[in-house]
Amino acid sequence: MLEGIRVLDFGRFIAGPTCGAMLGDLGADVIRVEKVGGGEDRWVGPVGAGGEGAMFLQNNRNKRSLTLNAATNEGREILARLLPGVDVVIVNMPEGALESLGLDYERLRTIKPDLIYLAASAFGSTGPYRDRVGFDAIGQLISGAAARTGFPGQPVRTPVQYVDGGTALAGAIGVLAALLHRERTGEGQRVETSLLGTALHLTSALLVEQGVTQSNRAPSGNRGQMSAPNDIFAVSDGWILVQVVGQPLFRRWAALVGRPEWLDDPRFADDRERGRNWAAVNAAMDEWCLVRTRAEALAALDAARIPACPVNSLQDALDDPQVAALGLVSQVNYPGLPRPAPIVAPPFSFSSLPVLPPSRAPLLGEHTEAILREIDYSPQAIAALKARGVV
Repeated sequence: MLEGIRVLDFGRFIAGPTCGAMLGDLGADVIRVEKVGGGEDRWVGPVGAGGEGAMFLQNNRNKRSLTLNAATNEGREILARLLPGVDVVIVNMPEGALESLGLDYERLRTIKPDLIYLAASAFGSTGPYRDRVGFDAIGQLISGAAARTGFPGQPVRTPVQYVDGGTALAGAIGVLAALLHRERTGEGQRVETSLLGTALHLTSALLVEQGVTQSNRAPSGNRGQMSAPNDIFAVSDGWILVQVVGQPLFRRWAALVGRPEWLDDPRFADDRERGRNWAAVNAAMDEWCLVRTRAEALAALDAARIPACPVNSLQDALDDPQVAALGLVSQVNYPGLPRPAPIVAPPFSFSSLPVLPPSRAPLLGEHTEAILREIDYSPQAIAALKARGVV
């Protein structure tokens, strides 16, 4: 779908690079631009002999690699020669750092007026936090989400980097909308997204309730507070999640666990009351679960059309038959790995055009010479740039 669109990806770590990878999934030519010695995110959590990390392998699929010292005059000349053939630039660093490197939107648009420029940052481009740096967990905590996670007296952040991932998705939506707008009008666009904005958006229902009711809810572990049963329960050979929300589900659940009389009990009249009287509801669910295996419990819950699932390990998730049926994981070889890396597909598909199978993440500077030749650098000029540490 994005064949013919070229992207320069100056992203780091997760939000920017993941956005670039999604554009690559759709067919764009994505050039990952790194420091000559490699970006910091290339080496986080190494999994192979070359030192590349698991995060890098996932977030930089479907890209080519160009090493470039953009702070040098010659590096800026390379960028100036690249930009006329580029449609999208992705950056994620504080505004001040972009300006010092000459990667700010105002400078780049003088070279490429119809450029689509995605700026992803921790806190946005204005306000008192403008120049602060931050990672996913900062978004989790500053949005209030971590204060509702865990147990009373111990806020907990999740190791799943949902704020970064959500920011990447928001960035991809913004870029696609800006490309559509440019197709209609010829106009370029600066698109901005931030970890703070994403985190607040994903926490918004909790924030609305707090703002309206001043409920000041405390964390409650795995238990949902707005309905019941809505928790992780022990079965005889493991753990399962059960979530009952709304009257139709509660009626089916009450029949399943042998509590039909609860349908007329005011303590369980609606989700709010069941949430308040969760202890009795959970006790009934515990009693039902403990005498069943995981397979038995899940089969009965599925037959009753009640949302439930096992608590999978990471390996269970990779081996799940539904994951296989949807083709969500591809085994991708990478130099130096003891076995192929399971690279996860983007969370969308189309009826008429396939999402491209992932190509492996690039080696550091793997495509530098080819990219420079595309903008008319000679082999001798490229060798000289390498000798001076420009590329």
